[in-house]
Amino acid sequence: MKKLIILLVCGVFWANILLAQKTQFTVFEFIKVENDQIFDYIEFKDLMEKVYRQALNDKKITGWDFWSLQSGGDRADFQYIMVTHYDDPVKMMDGLNEESMIEYTKIAYPHLNESQVRKIFEESLAMRDMPMRLYMREIAETNDNFQVKPGVLASFDLMKANEGKFDAYEKAESEVFKPIHQKRIEQGLMGHWSFMRTALPLGSEAKSTHLTVNMYKDYMQFFNSQAYEDMNQTEAQRKAVNEGLNSRDQKWVYLATLENVVR
Repeated sequence: MKKLIILLVCGVFWANILLAQKTQFTVFEFIKVENDQIFDYIEFKDLMEKVYRQALNDKKITGWDFWSLQSGGDRADFQYIMVTHYDDPVKMMDGLNEESMIEYTKIAYPHLNESQVRKIFEESLAMRDMPMRLYMREIAETNDNFQVKPGVLASFDLMKANEGKFDAYEKAESEVFKPIHQKRIEQGLMGHWSFMRTALPLGSEAKSTHLTVNMYKDYMQFFNSQAYEDMNQTEAQRKAVNEGLNSRDQKWVYLATLENVVR
């Protein structure tokens, strides 16, 4: 009996470790570029794809995405969303500093000398502004094998849990909305869904507390999903959906197309 208890305790311990290892931590950077510098920045982000691939090879990150905004609140303030994925919260908070980026750039572009690399970074910093950066922790996602590749579409929905309903909102997303999205995926109306909690910024003045990411393979799938209505929902299910909707405020919805990806 004693050995059985020890085995059970060890099993729970290792299960928690494996769960922690699978947890994704993500930084979303909303980027603003002046209109007369957009073409220069497009060239720069293509260069950055190779640099972030070096960071992936070095296991500093688990992925990197570069999205071009199609629509959304405060659309004039942002043109792009840069998303960097980590498997550890400390790595997320440390990020990739300028010196690390320069070293990875040297590896990716061995024909460039250090002064050329530094000039590229100085010019890129001068042409962009990041008025909003979010540090997120994934707490729920659908079970799927969606392939994240250039051309896929996503909506980034910034949410703010209503006062006193933080736990109720998270429960609604995990227990009510996740099964709905899973069903849509199984019906071919969606590619992937994930739900994230804001790690930073915090406090009552923060614009959002959560983020949902809804991915689609193309516009056809996106519009079919928007038109779909589940006529088989029970009254109890509709009530649960409405309660979930009333537990949060949907601040903004950003629709974006994936341009570059590193996995």
